[in-house]
Amino acid sequence: MALSDPAPSRAAIEAMHGMLAVARALVESGRQVDLTGLDAGTAALCAEIAMLPPETARPMLPALVALLGEVDGLGAALSPP
Repeated sequence: MALSDPAPSRAAIEAMHGMLAVARALVESGRQVDLTGLDAGTAALCAEIAMLPPETARPMLPALVALLGEVDGLGAALSPP
């Protein structure tokens, strides 16, 4: 049964955005970050969105693509020069 309220998913996207922004700022300032749980959080977010009706989930695609870009940016910041 699909859920219909996108608010929790939108809140989770915003929370992940904030976490990634803080992690990247820490990495760029030379500090270490603990990314434990990022995979599980991402999987939970994707599962939650998959339960939404397509017409409700589809508008979240740009925010999810932006999150992917943030993850890629964090990965690049973590890579040695």
